[in-house]
Amino acid sequence: DYVVVKMIPDNRLPPRHLHSVHTGKTFAVIKWESPYDSPDQDMLYAVAVKDLVRKTDKIYKVKTRNSTVEYTIKKLEPGGKYHVIVQLGNMSKESSMKINTVPLSAPDALKIITENDHILLFWKSLALKESHFNESRGYEIHMFDSLMNMTAYLGNTTENFFKVSNLKIGHNYSFTVQARCLYSGQMCGEPATLLYDELGTGEDSSATKTSRSTDVAAIVVPVLFLLLVTLGIGFVVLYMRHRRLQNSFTAFANSHYSSRLGSAIFSSGDDLGDEDDEAPMITGFSDDVPMVIA
Repeated sequence: DYVVVKMIPDNRLPPRHLHSVHTGKTFAVIKWESPYDSPDQDMLYAVAVKDLVRKTDKIYKVKTRNSTVEYTIKKLEPGGKYHVIVQLGNMSKESSMKINTVPLSAPDALKIITENDHILLFWKSLALKESHFNESRGYEIHMFDSLMNMTAYLGNTTENFFKVSNLKIGHNYSFTVQARCLYSGQMCGEPATLLYDELGTGEDSSATKTSRSTDVAAIVVPVLFLLLVTLGIGFVVLYMRHRRLQNSFTAFANSHYSSRLGSAIFSSGDDLGDEDDEAPMITGFSDDVPMVIA
């Protein structure tokens, strides 16, 4: 034996299993289940979004018959804090949760350039990768002194660089740059951090490596170029001298070539002696003396 029992729906129950599915910079996807299974009619939900930073409220209405409801809350702010309340439209019991949107990203390519009596912080514009960031909002810069164990707020700027002076020799510093915090520091961007090791040198390790590599390249490249030019000139000079010696030797060999012997004849100097000096000089030939050529 069995009996079928149908429960009377209680519209005073709160939505079940309210939770966040995905949170972005300007939106949040939330999900919940109806107060009871398999609703037989459309149910009207009220979704109240309280901005805990701005102290403002917004209410959205969602009408559906589904047992599982997924809803996207839009037009939120990066780094914001919100309190979400979901209940039936008849003001039944409520389900609530808190969500924090994703803050703006940290600035890229933060680096330090050391000058004589100060340093310069440089970074890429955050607007290049964050469509929700306006340059007029600006950036704020903080400095942490590890020796003093103290953090100092240096100021803010709408530029992509910042000058820092009055650094103490022998102190180690950490600099952070982030999108300027709004509403009393409650809505900030992610910080970009860079370590700066003073130690009496006045140079950051990363900046030192970059500057040293740049200096070395600036010295080595011209030296290598000059060496290549010098070697090229040396090869040209040697080649010209070789050609000149070769031409001189060829001319000299041709001038001593004997067509009868088929070779060149060079005197060693041993056959030159007193006999050549004592031999009479031939001054000429008589027309009546025949010349015989062997």
